[in-house]
Amino acid sequence: MKQTSLSRRNFLKTSLIGTAGITVGSKAIANTMQEEKKKTIIYRKLGNTDLVLPIVSMGVMRSDSPNLVKAALDSGIKHFDTAHGYQQGNNELMLGNFFKDISRDSYTIATKIHPDRKKINDGEMNPEEVKKDFLDRLAISLQRLQTDHVDILYNHAAGSAEDVTNEAILDALLTAKKEGKTRYIGVSTHRNEPDVIQAAIDSGVIDVVLVAINFKQQHNTQIKEKIALAAEKGIGIIAMKTMAGAFLDKERTQPINCKAALKWVMQDTNVHTSIPAITAIDILIENLSVMENLELTEDEMKDLQTAGLVAGLYCDGCNECTGQCRKGLPVHDIMRAYMYAYGYNDFKQAHSVIKDIGLGDNPCKDCDQCTIKCIRNFNIAEKIGDISRLSSVPEDFLA
Repeated sequence: MKQTSLSRRNFLKTSLIGTAGITVGSKAIANTMQEEKKKTIIYRKLGNTDLVLPIVSMGVMRSDSPNLVKAALDSGIKHFDTAHGYQQGNNELMLGNFFKDISRDSYTIATKIHPDRKKINDGEMNPEEVKKDFLDRLAISLQRLQTDHVDILYNHAAGSAEDVTNEAILDALLTAKKEGKTRYIGVSTHRNEPDVIQAAIDSGVIDVVLVAINFKQQHNTQIKEKIALAAEKGIGIIAMKTMAGAFLDKERTQPINCKAALKWVMQDTNVHTSIPAITAIDILIENLSVMENLELTEDEMKDLQTAGLVAGLYCDGCNECTGQCRKGLPVHDIMRAYMYAYGYNDFKQAHSVIKDIGLGDNPCKDCDQCTIKCIRNFNIAEKIGDISRLSSVPEDFLA
């Protein structure tokens, strides 16, 4: 294994938590990497691609700090994941400004394009318009990122086999690859993961699948079976949503052991890397320790077992509630927004999700009784009423 170095003890001694501390911390990590060669970072090859990555990469979605990105890069993280829509494009802009003076072969970057599936499914866009819209958004993303190509380009948030096999979207992905605007193409999925992964396998052209996988999913055994099949076929597997919402309660008094949750996912060698959201130095430090040691302690195993018994904030995206809502609300997407707000304390991303789906303020208010039966026993109407309040809050009011 390739050797690198990282002394979290020295790092903690020399860095402060906060903006200034991030700058100092990144320098401290770089210095200790030169001084010590004692730690082993676990690397895995991403399917049939030529990318060999540490098992922990950086989900940049909720970070707006270039100093934190620098700290991650200096400490051994090589892959950075963003999307066209994150922070209304500002996430890509931040990364572009940071990486513009850094050697392009010293890091890899992925972005994601979310097709307008409602218009596609309603027949409001013909295939030519779908392809053009996808490639136009990619052009904007590349401009923001100040690069002529990304390493992975995703068809974002596919929730069905049909989302994967849509000919216009596949054509757009393959065109981008042919033109050198991306090295590899992929699909990301937050729900109905087994079917989406199988569709990616059947497509014969998908290089990478970015999949939600964590210890709390009631169908994670089925997901892992499909992950194993995809990996066997040479598809690279990247994990997301590994922390299962980070907290078990809306009040954020019951934290999930996120380090243990990440270890649980990455113990599966068919999963090649992961993109946990890194938003602070202490989170970075915790994730770096997982890059070196995946063994779960007895206490960590107990923490996961205990958390697994609580409903928590994470929606499985199991599709069991599909068709149960009399108003046809996209319940899974709304529950994902709820998790962003109350689990990750990211009200901006929650606002973005409910804005994208056109959710108004309390759409359930005129229903005398909710018809949705959740397998996790979520009070769906209450949660929708709660999170939908964000729809009337101006975005610039959100922290």
